[in-house]
Amino acid sequence: MLMKTPFLAIGSVLIASILGAIAPFLFEHGAKQLQGRVIDFVLNPYILGGMATYVTVMVFFTYAFRMGGSVRVLYPIYATTFIWAAIIAWLRHGSPIEPIHVGGMALLMAGIACMSW
Repeated sequence: MLMKTPFLAIGSVLIASILGAIAPFLFEHGAKQLQGRVIDFVLNPYILGGMATYVTVMVFFTYAFRMGGSVRVLYPIYATTFIWAAIIAWLRHGSPIEPIHVGGMALLMAGIACMSW
């Protein structure tokens, strides 16, 4: 099934997974600036950016499906979002990536391979 899924569709979902990992960091930063007023939530540029990022993720998914990708193949690839988030946290906050995390990432990649096969 992986070979029947166009590489552009796979690439589109990989981009979506990176964007999907960035959005929570925008929400986190925006949430730290909130003071409890609704207007702060609505006008916060980081929260708006996070929402726009998730909309962009759906655009990439739609493109991937339009290219002929299947949910069975593409959605497991989107699970790499967890790996990208760990890398972003490491780069941005210096959060360590421990051997147990690397093991979890390897299991995730193995699961993606199995689901896509």
